[in-house]
Amino acid sequence: MNEKQKALIEAKANVLKALGHPTRLWMAEQLADGEKCVCELAEFIDADFSTISKHLSVLKQAGVVEDEKRGKMVYYRLRVPCILDYMPCIEKVIRAKIDDQLQLIR
Repeated sequence: MNEKQKALIEAKANVLKALGHPTRLWMAEQLADGEKCVCELAEFIDADFSTISKHLSVLKQAGVVEDEKRGKMVYYRLRVPCILDYMPCIEKVIRAKIDDQLQLIR
């Protein structure tokens, strides 16, 4: 693997790591419906604003989300909405794993 390929693989891994936390993945899925402010996300997460902001910061650093400050509010949106297009494939992997496990107990 050359340096350019290595850099690209590392960049991809960083995006996947950012989405690898359940709260951050949930946030990304919520943002697929459109931009939201921190307060809107906080309504559904049992965490304080600083924790939510930290999760959003990780997503932002990975390039998954972008933000826009409007007055005192900060709104977040997916930078590239197609980021979640792989989710149906992941769900198929989960179903296949469950099917394999069911086969073992039958």
